[in-house]
Amino acid sequence: MSRDDLAPGPETATEPTDADRFTNARAIRSTALFEDYTELIADLTEEFGEARITDIARRLGVTHPTANKAVLRLKREGLVISRPYRGVFLTETGAAMAREVKARHRLVVRLLIAVGVPAEAAEMDAEGIEHYVSETTLKAFEAYLDGQA
Repeated sequence: MSRDDLAPGPETATEPTDADRFTNARAIRSTALFEDYTELIADLTEEFGEARITDIARRLGVTHPTANKAVLRLKREGLVISRPYRGVFLTETGAAMAREVKARHRLVVRLLIAVGVPAEAAEMDAEGIEHYVSETTLKAFEAYLDGQA
């Protein structure tokens, strides 16, 4: 499901209400955790061949039990698999989510830098923006950046 799927479409013929916007934001917040974890698991797997709960917890600045609980949620959603005494691995669905999040992140960083945000601040800010930006807005960002070249 994309961010645009969460908001009312043109067929409603009305502007989104405050309730629509808040509902959309809550839905996105619930997926942001999955996106952060899948993105990190992809990075750890690329770097070490697997993502261990200990490494996930350390990188995210959470406790081992918190990371473990999140990974269990990811397993229930079909985004990861794990093996006893081994690491955590993304399923194809989880890997697709991680690729999508990374692409959104890179695009948001590029836009922020293009409008004058220092690179370090752009990286930090993109961590939040990447979860809330719609596909429509991403396309506008991309069109803007393509026009800058």
